[in-house]
Amino acid sequence: MATMVLDIGGTAIKSGLFDGGTLSDIRETPTEAGMGGGHVVQRAKDIIDSYRQRCSFDRIGISTAGQVDPVRGQIIYANENIPGYTGTRLGEILTQAFHVPTAVENDVNAAAIGESVFGAGKGRKEFVCLTYGTGVGGAIFAGGRLYSGCSYSAGEFGAVITHPEDRDIGSDMFSGCYEKYASVTALVKNAVQMDPALDNGRKIFGRLDEPEVRALVDRWVMEIVYGLTSIIHMLNPECVILGGGIMEQPYVLEQLREKLYPNIMSSFRHVQIEKAALGNRAGMLGAAALTR
Repeated sequence: MATMVLDIGGTAIKSGLFDGGTLSDIRETPTEAGMGGGHVVQRAKDIIDSYRQRCSFDRIGISTAGQVDPVRGQIIYANENIPGYTGTRLGEILTQAFHVPTAVENDVNAAAIGESVFGAGKGRKEFVCLTYGTGVGGAIFAGGRLYSGCSYSAGEFGAVITHPEDRDIGSDMFSGCYEKYASVTALVKNAVQMDPALDNGRKIFGRLDEPEVRALVDRWVMEIVYGLTSIIHMLNPECVILGGGIMEQPYVLEQLREKLYPNIMSSFRHVQIEKAALGNRAGMLGAAALTR
């Protein structure tokens, strides 16, 4: 029997059916997150119902934005990208609606689980997974298992302080933090200040042969390096798996490998830097693995 899988992000909800080791009937639906958590839950229910009208499934796996208590299937915390999502008992709601067991996990944790079972983390016991996009998300695998911490929120790498001189918690709890400098949002913000036409990653990398643009990207790559240096020294992973659409740019991975190793102690340089293998399907595949 198939598993219904959803990956709920701030922009889109990816969905599909997992059966026999493969995903099928993959769709992408706008989240309309600004309309609030209740609306997002209804979107998820409508999507699942549209599949149920055409096929059967006996489990549901959910990968979602926000900090998640996977035991209760509840959103512990979500920022204002999805207003009112905090506290949502998503697993309970979907189980009651569709009368099948439902597993819920944070999206980066789910992606890491997907990479562990099907992708770049397969066969590895000690690795970290980071995604670079609107913010910076992270997950930790230790001893071959996802490490969640005492309240299921470990791996909040975007909150590592890399610029204490900019710290101002009165205005922003994430001020001075890694994701303010190493996210794609940060790269685009700086690029737009240089040239308003550079309003997305594709345009930035399309002009990489221009010295000013290349210098901008190189500074951003170093911001990624600063955070990774601390993470590697703290956790001593055998592998760092990097995800997010920006990592499809060969120049980024090439520069990260070149600039990272001189910044870490020689005893840590065995660490391998790998691009996530599953692309935007990692969360769905991880959600499927949750229900096995």
